[in-house]
Parts: sequence; C-alpha cells; structure tokens
Amino acid sequence: MASLQVLQLCYNQLTGSIPTQLGLLKNLNVLALQSNRFAGAIPASLGDLTQLTRIDLSFNKLFGPIPVKLAQLPRLRILDLRNNTLSGNVPSELVRLDGGFQFGNNTGLCGVGFSSLRVCTSADLINPRPEPLGRDPSGLKPQEIPQSANLTADCNDSHCDNTPRSSAVSVTAGIVAVLVVVMVSGLFAVAWYRRRKQKVGSSPEISGSRLSTDQAKEVHRKNDSPLISLEYSNGWDPLADGRSGVGFSQEASQSFRFNLEEVECATQYFSEVNLLGKSNFASTYKGILWDGTVVAVKSINKSSCKSEEAYFLKGLKLLTLLHHENLVVLRGFCGSRGRGECFLVYDFVANGSLSEYLDVKPNDKGRILDWSVRVSIIKGIGKGIDYLHSNRAKKHSLVHQNLSAEKVLINHHFAPLLSGSGLHKLLADDVVFSTLKGSAAMGYLAPEYTTTGRFTEKSDVYAFGVIIFQVLTGKTRVTQLRLGAEGGKLEDLVDENLNGNFSKPEAAKQAGIALMCTSEAPSQRPKMEVVLKELSN
Repeated sequence: MASLQVLQLCYNQLTGSIPTQLGLLKNLNVLALQSNRFAGAIPASLGDLTQLTRIDLSFNKLFGPIPVKLAQLPRLRILDLRNNTLSGNVPSELVRLDGGFQFGNNTGLCGVGFSSLRVCTSADLINPRPEPLGRDPSGLKPQEIPQSANLTADCNDSHCDNTPRSSAVSVTAGIVAVLVVVMVSGLFAVAWYRRRKQKVGSSPEISGSRLSTDQAKEVHRKNDSPLISLEYSNGWDPLADGRSGVGFSQEASQSFRFNLEEVECATQYFSEVNLLGKSNFASTYKGILWDGTVVAVKSINKSSCKSEEAYFLKGLKLLTLLHHENLVVLRGFCGSRGRGECFLVYDFVANGSLSEYLDVKPNDKGRILDWSVRVSIIKGIGKGIDYLHSNRAKKHSLVHQNLSAEKVLINHHFAPLLSGSGLHKLLADDVVFSTLKGSAAMGYLAPEYTTTGRFTEKSDVYAFGVIIFQVLTGKTRVTQLRLGAEGGKLEDLVDENLNGNFSKPEAAKQAGIALMCTSEAPSQRPKMEVVLKELSN
C-alpha cells in the first residue's frame, strides 16, 4: 500500500518482530504499534521513511539499540519507546525532540544529553544485537533479509552461488563457516539474555502514570465509556495529583475523563483529512471511537484556557451534565501537559452548521431550507437556550455567551443543536475578546456589552433575535433588516429562495419576536420562557 499515510495497530495482541518491509511505505506519517507483544529489534529501515512525524512502539518487548537512522528523520516530533527492553547508546540527535522522545522503563539505555539517562560505559557500547537492515551494503532484497538480523552475503538478484570457484572462494567459505559458529553461539547467549529481560519487563509495573496493558483491560471492563479511562501518559489531571477542592470524587471523574492515546487513534492522530474546522483558539476533528461512535474532537491549546486547572476541570464537569435534545452532548475530555492541549469530545452532528444554509444561491437546491424546517429550527434553538437559562434538571443556570449561526449545528433530522454552551467561561480573557470582535461584526453582540463587559441571559436573547432574522431572510448580514421588519414588508424580509412559499402570519410573528429580542435596552427584551410561549402559540 504505497500511498498509506497512517498505520495504527495499537492495543492488539500482535506478536513476532516488526517487519522491515515497513520501510517501503514512503508516505507513512504515523506508525502506532503500542501495547502489543512485538519482540525483536527496531528495524533500521524505518529510518528511510522521511515523512514520519510520530512513532509509537511503547509497551512491547523490543530489545537492542535505537537505530541511528531513526533519530535522523527530519520531520519526526514524537518517538515513544517506553516499556520495552531496549539497550545501548541513545543517538544524540534525539535531544532535539525534547519531551517528544519518551524512553522510560528501558533500563539498558544510556547516553549523553538526557537528564534521566546514565552515561554509557564501554560495556554498553558493545552492541548485543546488530540493527536489522544495517548500514553495511547488502545484495539481498528487503524481503530476503531476516527480520532481526543484519547478514551480508555474495548474492546476485535471484540466488546465492555456493559452488567453490577458486582457492580464494574456499578461504571465504571457511571464514563464513567460522562466523556462523560464532553467530550461533552468540544467538544462544542473546536468547538467554532476552529471556531474562522479558521476565523483568513482564512484571506489572506502572511507568509515567500509565497503567500496563493488562490493567488497562481491567479498567475497560469496569468502565462503560468506549474510551478506556487510564491515567494520562503526560498527565494533565488535577485529580490524579491528589488535589482537593474540585468538588468531584475520583470515581465520578472517570465518567468524563478520556484517554489521550485513544483520542489520537480515533482522529488518526489529528490527520488533516479529518479536520472539520479551525477557529482562533481551537481545531475540530472528526473521529471514530472503538465502539464505532462518531465524535467531534475539539483541540484547545492549554494557553487558551483559564490558568486554574481545577477550575477548568470543574467547569468541564458541569458542561458534561447538560443534556437536552437541542444541545450537542459533551461526552468528556482529556488533557496532556506533554502536548500542551486539552481535547473536548462531543457527539458528531452530520449536517454542519446553520451558517452553511445562509447566503445560498438559487441553483443550490439542496441547501435551501423550506419554511416548515426554518420554523422548527427557530423553535429548537429557543428550547435549547431556555434549557441553559433555567437548567431545571441540574438547578444551575448557564449563559451560552457565544450564540451564532456557526454555533447552531444541524443533525440528520434537520433539528438544531447548540454547540459550545458555556465554553467561553473557561477560556482565557484574550481568547474571548478576539472571538467577540468577530461576533460583534456579525451583529450577535448585544449593545450593552460595550459598556458593561458582561454576558447575561438578555445578551443571549439578543443573539437569538439576530439568528431569527438570519433564518427568515436566509442571509448572514442582517444589519439593515430590523428596519425592514419594522416597516412590515414581509416580501422584502423573507428569503426570496422560498419563492413565496411561506406562511405570512407565521412570518410576521417570527419577525415581531426577533424585533423584541433585539431591542436596544435589555429590559425591553423578553425572557426565553416568554419567547418560547410566543413561539408555541
């Protein structure tokens, strides 16, 4: 598969050595083989894959040295070799990866430039096993070379000639025979050494706040979540640090904490192919969980979040408790200090955002919403906002703070779901401010914000009024539409793509509600429960 870019076979029970033929996959970006039972040496042929950015071979039974060619890969950012039985000198080139190079629980490794590694002795520099596909040129094709050995022979393209031609050939044959005897003796010695190391490596240890594979299975059996809830590899987890004051027990937190490795696998390591969109503070990717559930994973740089981690965690916990037919469900989150990011896992919504159904050209029939759908969308948005403001189930009201057509997602039944509810409350002030500039330009920002600097339920109501205008008109920009609505000219107000196929009394009522919601003075705007009653009549 010459065009393959991502190969992830993590968390299986694969055995044997890693095939050297992987070095033929020249377009490979990500190689994820962690948590299997691979043995043997790391193939040096992986060093031929110049497009590799991430290699994860952790939690296997690999032994021998780290190939120098691997350390010289130009685009490599992550190399995870933890929990193997590797030995020998660590190539100094790996210093450039900083935290991206992880090698814990390989007691035989040594090197210079790594604070947690001892300095190599002369004994360490004697390589117990040669690198597969080593640097000595060989006439053998890759498929003819043993998986974990570096042999040389005088061969042509099809076979090796074993017939003596001269005395020189006889001498060579004698030398080869002696070498074979030495190698067989050496293999017995190394096999004994390897059995000892594997016995040591197979003990149930926890390294770097991560559980062993068997323990992971045990957690998976106890946890209803399709993502195993492990301690994070690079823990951004205040609860695991034993901090108090968050207000939630460790047991309760398990229901919404997700594991970093599996979020990465779900999104194919945040492949550009799965990128759904970017904002000034986050990127959103489509992903598929182990149980087949399709999700949207929002990646937020940690610097964009409020500095108090316990506060951030508590806020996210509250958001996971929000459940309504017109809200996008936040399944949970995971965080990584190593990556400096937090990942929010939402249910995936199939038909994009409401903004994709605005400013539609007449020939794009598939994106022109008919009148009944528009009315249903307006009512659904109103119900979602009312739930946030009252939140009767949890007795904790919430202001959305960032309502817009972009934040209204449309599912496969063309029902609206509000996304990002309450998220801005957890973001750093500079991120919120930069987002507000765009919101103000589109007309969603209530006039009083410029003087008070505060979001209230009435500011959500104002944004809802703007969205009603957008749904009625089918246009993004609604700056002048308020004047048209006040003039009562429905033909000029309702989307011309409907060709007059709409209810005039209903359109008049919707326009009247939008006018009330976008009143200049907050006191003149109705509460959402009043708006809902009007919409239902």
